[in-house]
Amino acid sequence: MDIISLLMSPSTLSSRGGERRSYSLRASRLVPSRSGNHVDEVWPNLFIGDMSVANDRYSLWKLRITHVVNAAHGKIHCQGSHDFYGPTVDYYGIPADDSPSFNLFHYFSPSAEYIQKALDSNEGKHPPFLVHCAVGVSRSASIVLAYLMIQHHYSLMEAISKVKENRWIFPNRGFLRQLCALDKQLQK
Repeated sequence: MDIISLLMSPSTLSSRGGERRSYSLRASRLVPSRSGNHVDEVWPNLFIGDMSVANDRYSLWKLRITHVVNAAHGKIHCQGSHDFYGPTVDYYGIPADDSPSFNLFHYFSPSAEYIQKALDSNEGKHPPFLVHCAVGVSRSASIVLAYLMIQHHYSLMEAISKVKENRWIFPNRGFLRQLCALDKQLQK
């Protein structure tokens, strides 16, 4: 199966005994959901979400999120900052456009290191971590795929399959090309 076929295949969303958590926002409350989720746990304590959950500090508090990577940082995208989240959330902004021509590649390693360092912190308690963009399917998914490839030695196909167990994703074709280049680089 090729990458596009894997992405287009019916979702294999997990519903196994609460191993992963999915939430949608309803009436300003987090409510477990199976589809149309604003945020999903795609790896232990690693969530992918959209800007609605990222802009809701109460939801982040309920999820106990301590670190945020905003893959759509900027005035015309998702305005997050250290000031917005306050001292309880560590923030990392990536000013990425969801455009096939945007070079996300040079953010793959720094963001993967940032995520791993945060997940390794807190004396092994693995604080919950959110990676988000505007919709939560392209930029943020690409960052998480790169994280799994770099830090956990997954191939791109394995990383896509792993994330798709819990969240529908669809990185744009430019990000897929960059992830393929990363995959080839890591295979050497």
